[in-house]
Formats: sequence, C-alpha cells, structure tokens
Amino acid sequence: MSEKALAALRAALPEPVLLTDPDSTGRFAHDEAEWAPHGKPLAVVRARSTDDVVATVRICAELGIPVVPRGAGTGLSGGANAVDGCVLISLADMNRILEINPREQLAVVQPGVVNDDLRAACREQGAWYPPDPASSPWSTIGGNASTNAGGVCCVKYGVTRDYVLGLEAVVGNGEVVRLGRRTAKGVAGYDLCGLFVGSEGTLGVITEITVKLLPGLRAPERTVVGYFDSLVEAGEAVAAVAAAGVVPSALELLDQHCLRAVDEWKNMGLSAEANVLLLGRSDTPGAAGEQEVDALLRCFDEAGATWSARSTDEHEADALFAARRLAYPALERLGPVLTEDVCVPRAKVPEMLARIEASAKRHETQIANIAHAGDGNLHPLIITQPGDEAARERAQLAFDDIVADAIAMGGTVTGEHGVGLLKRKGLHAELSPTVIGMHHAIKAALDPAGIFNPGKVFGDPEA
Repeated sequence: MSEKALAALRAALPEPVLLTDPDSTGRFAHDEAEWAPHGKPLAVVRARSTDDVVATVRICAELGIPVVPRGAGTGLSGGANAVDGCVLISLADMNRILEINPREQLAVVQPGVVNDDLRAACREQGAWYPPDPASSPWSTIGGNASTNAGGVCCVKYGVTRDYVLGLEAVVGNGEVVRLGRRTAKGVAGYDLCGLFVGSEGTLGVITEITVKLLPGLRAPERTVVGYFDSLVEAGEAVAAVAAAGVVPSALELLDQHCLRAVDEWKNMGLSAEANVLLLGRSDTPGAAGEQEVDALLRCFDEAGATWSARSTDEHEADALFAARRLAYPALERLGPVLTEDVCVPRAKVPEMLARIEASAKRHETQIANIAHAGDGNLHPLIITQPGDEAARERAQLAFDDIVADAIAMGGTVTGEHGVGLLKRKGLHAELSPTVIGMHHAIKAALDPAGIFNPGKVFGDPEA
C-alpha cells in the first residue's frame, strides 16, 4: 500500500513538494511537546497551494492513508505529531497574505502566514489583529486556528475563534469547502467555521483563513508590576482584579522558577527581586485608564504585594513582557518540560495555584508556573532531568493530578494549547460519554474515510 501511495503522490505532485527521504521527513515528525509520542511519516507534502492539498487528500482517502496537517510545529500537545505511515502535510510554504482590507476590517491569509508577520502587515495599514500567543514570532495563523490559540491580550480581546470569520478547507475525500463569511454579521446555517477552529486537524485541512481586524489606533498601554512572596498571594490579586470588574489588556504571572531560568539565559536580574511577578496592563484611554491602573495597584497591594508600581519606563515594561514570552524556552534549557494548560474560573485561581504547589511537593517534582492569569489560564511546567525515568513517572502523576484538580474546580483541561495526544485522558474525564459520542458523529460525517489526524483529541486515552 505504501508503495502504491508513494507512486500516486509522485505522479500528482512535483518533486520539490514531496519529501520521502527519512532524513528530510524526520524533522517534520513532531511538534514541541517533548513528552508526546510520534511515529514515522511515509512522506511529507510541502504544499504550495490548495490544489496540492486536494491531490494529497484524494489519494490518501482512496488508499486509507492517514493525513496529519502541520504548521510551524510550535504546538505543545502533540497535535501535529506524525503517526506511523501517515502523509504529513506541511502548510508552512502557503504563507501569502492575500488581502488586508481596513475598510471592511478583515484580512485573508494562507495558513502558513506567521502571526507576527500578519500583525506587522496590518499595522502598516492602520489595522490590528489581536490574538498574540507567546509563540507569535514563529507560530502560523493556520496552527493558531487549528488549536484556537489565545495569548497575552486575550483576557480583554478574546482568542483566535473570536477573529476567524471564514475558512477554506479540504475535507472528506478531497472536496474544497468555504465556511463562514466576510460580512460583519451572518447566521446562515450551523457555525461550521467555528467548528473547524480548535478542531486540531481532525476534520480537514485548513487552506485559507479570513480574520476580523480591529482599528489599529490604540491608547498607549500603562504597565503595572507587582512582586509577591507566594503564588497564592499573587492568585488572590488575580481574583481581586476580576471581582473588581477590571478588564486589563494583559494580566500575566511568572514564578521564581521562570524568573530564574530567564535570568540564567538572558541575565535580566528578575529573580533577585521577587518570588512571583504579576504584570498588568491597561490600554483604556484617558481618565478611565488611570482608574484601571489605580484599581490594579489596589488589588495587588490588598492581596499582599511586597512591592507594586506603575512603570514609567516603556522599554523596561516591554522587557518584562519579553521575559514572559521567554519563560518557556528558558525552562526548556533545563530539561524536558511537560506542559500543562488548564483553565479555571478566575475566583479559583488562588486555590488552583495552591493545589499545583501541593502536587509538586507530593510527587517531589519541580513545577514552574506561568499564566495568562487574567482569564484563569494556568501553565504549570513540570521539569525533569534528561534520563531520569523515576522523575518522569512522578511528573506524569503530577500532570494527572493538576488536570483532575482543574476539572474538579469547574475548569477545563486545555485553555489554548489543544488536546492533541497529551490531554486525551483529561478530555474524556471532562466531557460526558454522550458529548464524546456527538463529537465522534461529527467527525464521521465530515471525515468518512477516517484519515484526518487519527488518534488525536478523541482517540483512545490509554493508547
């Protein structure tokens, strides 16, 4: 079967598009989730157009070959990992911005467009694309849409799903469909476009995306910094901000482990100042913005901040948020990282942080914490030393405890990274069997050949 598939792919695709040498295909085989397993692809298709995707899907559907879509490979759940014998479709070369229309406040892009490249191009035309995952310098819009990525400013401006107006996708046996709309409003039929956002490549291959833009003129952001002795106190500040009705444009948390890792890498001197750092921002203009800053400071102080202040140095403030984005790669330098992505109600943030600390002690494992704290999206990062199998086993136990605790508090197992391979067990714990069955029925209807990203999301959690 594999030889027949390769022969058909070679006949349908030009040589530069199709990679079959293991040395070439291996570098596409997995994303950044070091703990997620991956197989060996039969081939990699570096698609240049929708036609390349259509030809590939038709061949694979006819022969029953799995298809795994892939963007930049920055995912943290194993969602883009190869399964043995699959054809992996890389969409990174489909990277053209097709349209930016400030008047209609939309842009049309291919899936391989890098997030920051789109944001920069929009800025040149007086528009703004808000979703800004920490991986925005490298991650692609297609990958962002497939996982419904969030980001630093999503506490106020929402996640990727809130900005996807329409999609082109290759589904079923190779049909091209257009979902959604270009208009500001539209309720014709089921929201199939929204269904594809966050589907992690299990329903088809996204080949074009129409996104909503906002006006690019924003008030200058005011930054508030708070130092705390403990995670729980910082969590109390987060809960207080929510209770006060303040909606900052960002509210980010970094603990001592993250600060120290960034310092050791970039020598920024952050870990000498605080055990936990809370970063808030307001982009509300005028007096209302000043009132938001005052409220943030008050919440920080009443929760027990050892020091808090509004930043008067724009470059210093930007450096602090740069440190937030550097935290994950800085921790990766210390050893394999098992990444969590739970989200809990904001009032439960202090308790969830306390439970994470308790899990670290119970399983004798190091857990660093970064968070989009303003919307309750926590990223405990469980760190082990290379080759220490006992530590890996303890880390997995801590991982499972954190997932269970999030569900018990009315939260979810993933806020923005997706289920992929790492969160399948948690997903089955969060959703009822009836709801799981509804998802399986949708996939069977849209993917009758069962070829799109098999085993991911709703696959056997024990596999």
